[in-house]
Amino acid sequence: MAKRKASRAKGKKSSNRVRAGALTLDLDTRCVIKGGVEKHLTFKECALLRLFMSNGGEVITRKRLMKEVWDTDYLGDTRTLDVHICWLRKKIEDSPSKPALLRTLRGVGYRFEVPKKRRKRSK
Repeated sequence: MAKRKASRAKGKKSSNRVRAGALTLDLDTRCVIKGGVEKHLTFKECALLRLFMSNGGEVITRKRLMKEVWDTDYLGDTRTLDVHICWLRKKIEDSPSKPALLRTLRGVGYRFEVPKKRRKRSK
């Protein structure tokens, strides 16, 4: 798993980005940036994360994920989806075994939970 510091001075800035909470997904480079650390994603991981981030808080069914990311209606064996979710969690979660961002809704699908920003209290 390649990790590298995200460089702000790398030539042109990408405008093709999706942001949710502390995550930024650069669709041009297929990298997710969290806490200044950039991690490269596969095509499918990028497609999954884009779908989740664009639909934050919404339950996305396994059927919809298979249709939109793999372009199939086949649900006989969705182990492929499970494996990709596992790989994605390793790249975006602080603790992949106890996910806070990409939550499983057993028997239904997944929900990407966007952390709410805490307001600073004025004194």
